[in-house]
Amino acid sequence: MWAILIGAALIIGGLLILFSSALGRRASDPHQMPQGGNTLEPRRQGLRYLGISKTWPGLAIIAVGAFLLVVGGYS
Repeated sequence: MWAILIGAALIIGGLLILFSSALGRRASDPHQMPQGGNTLEPRRQGLRYLGISKTWPGLAIIAVGAFLLVVGGYS
């Protein structure tokens, strides 16, 4: 039972780490758009911030949580 609860908590924690790293990057730096007006969208960010090198801690926590869920389900 404890393995299932800890595994679920680790999966939720890993997702929160992934979301915070994706949403928290330069979100408070408004700049002017060419058409006028302000936007919070980062300049020329691309999809590099979603790479494995930046998100591996969250993915590792999710993997450990999934392992604990599987182990807890069999016992």
